[in-house]
Amino acid sequence: MEKKTKLSICIPTYNRAAFLRFLLTTFVEQKIIDFPYEIVISDNASTDDTATVVEEFLSQGLPIKYCRREVNGGGWPNLANAYQQAIGEYALYLADDDLLNFQNLRAAIVYLNINPETVACYAPWTMYDAIDGVDVSLFYTIEKNRKFSRRSFSDVFDFMTKRHIFPEIAIYRTSALRSAFVPKDFCFWAFSHLAHLLDVGAVAFLEKPFYRSVARTAVVRDRAQAGNDEAMTGWDRYRGGLEYFLYLGSKRGQIDLSPAKSAQYEEACKVFTMRRMSVALRMWFERGEYIKAYEIFARMCYGGCSQHPEVQDVRERLPLMVAVQTLAQKVNAASGLKYLILDQVSSVESLASLLIEVGLNDSIAILPTPTKHTPEITSAAAVFTSNAAGRDAFLNNGYRPNMVFCESDMVSSVVT
Repeated sequence: MEKKTKLSICIPTYNRAAFLRFLLTTFVEQKIIDFPYEIVISDNASTDDTATVVEEFLSQGLPIKYCRREVNGGGWPNLANAYQQAIGEYALYLADDDLLNFQNLRAAIVYLNINPETVACYAPWTMYDAIDGVDVSLFYTIEKNRKFSRRSFSDVFDFMTKRHIFPEIAIYRTSALRSAFVPKDFCFWAFSHLAHLLDVGAVAFLEKPFYRSVARTAVVRDRAQAGNDEAMTGWDRYRGGLEYFLYLGSKRGQIDLSPAKSAQYEEACKVFTMRRMSVALRMWFERGEYIKAYEIFARMCYGGCSQHPEVQDVRERLPLMVAVQTLAQKVNAASGLKYLILDQVSSVESLASLLIEVGLNDSIAILPTPTKHTPEITSAAAVFTSNAAGRDAFLNNGYRPNMVFCESDMVSSVVT
C-alpha cells in the first residue's frame, strides 16, 4: 500500500528559475527525509525557464507537483494556490530563494507526529550564508521547546512580545490551515494566522530552526528580499496583527480587557512596534531616505523612545540631511527648472555634492550666485540662500517667489 504523503513543501515562485534550480538541487542531494513528501511549486505565470527547471528535476525523481497559474495574481494567491494543492498531512512554506535544515525539519515532523493536538509547529530561522555554507545567526532564540494549549491567548501573547518573536516560520497541519490561512492587509499575517491556529488547537515553538533565510548566495548578488521591505514599512501592520490577536482572544474569553489589563496590552503592543520601528529607522537612514527616517524618528520620540540607541545614533546628523533632501525634492518637483543657485553657502561644491547624493536630478545644473540675473536664468532657476535678506534680494531681481528658499524654509519643521 502506498504511504500517505506526510509533508507538502509549498514553494510559490515567479521568474526565479536560477534560484529554484539551486533550491531543488539540495533536495536531490539530501539523504535525511525518510517520510513521504511532495514539493508543491505554484508558478505565478513565469516567463523564464521555470517550467524547464521543474522538468529537469522531475526527471531526477523529485516528487514535484507543478501548478502553473494562468496569470500573475500576486503573492498571496500564489501561496494560497500552493497550500490548496497540497495533499500532505502537514504543509510548510518555503521561499524559492531560501533553504531548509533537513535534520531539524525531520525532528519537527517527529514532534508533530507525537503531539497530535498541535496544529502548528513554529521555530526560529537562521540567516544563512549559502556561499560559505554556514548558519550566521538566529532571528530569535528559544531555550527549549514550548507548547501552548488551545486558546491560551494570554500566555502566547506574553511569550511573543516579551521575547520579540515573529511567528513567521511554521509547519502546519493542513486540516487547520484551511481555515487559518486567509488574506490580511492591515493586520500582519503571522500574528493573525497564529490567532486562528491557536483558536482551533495547540501550537508549539521549537528550539531548533529548520528554515534557512539565505542572506548571501552565489546565484544572484544583491537580490531584493521581501523581508527587508516589510521591516522598513510594516510596523503598523505588526501592531495591527497583535491587536487582531488580542481581539480574537478577547472574543473567546481568554484576554482580559479590563482597564488595567488593556493598558498593559497597549503598552506591550507599543514597545513591540517601537522596536521594529527602530530597525526601520536604521534601514531608511542607511538607504539615504532621510525624510522617511525623520518621520520614524519623530514617532519614536513621541512614543517615549527618544533615548533609544538607534534614535541617538542619527539625532545629530538628521537635521542637515533632511534639509538638503527636502530642498532636492522641492527642486525636482518643479517643472521647467534648469538651474539651482546656491547663495551665501560656505562651500558650493560640498553642498552640490550632498544634493546630488540625496537625489537631486542630474538635469539640474548647480550654480554659484550669478553676477548677472538675466531673464534666461531668473525664469528657469530655483535659489537656496541662507536668510530672509538674501531671499528678498533675489525676489527684487525677478526670481519667482516660491522658487526662492532660505535655510529656515528647510529646517524649521525638523526638531530633534
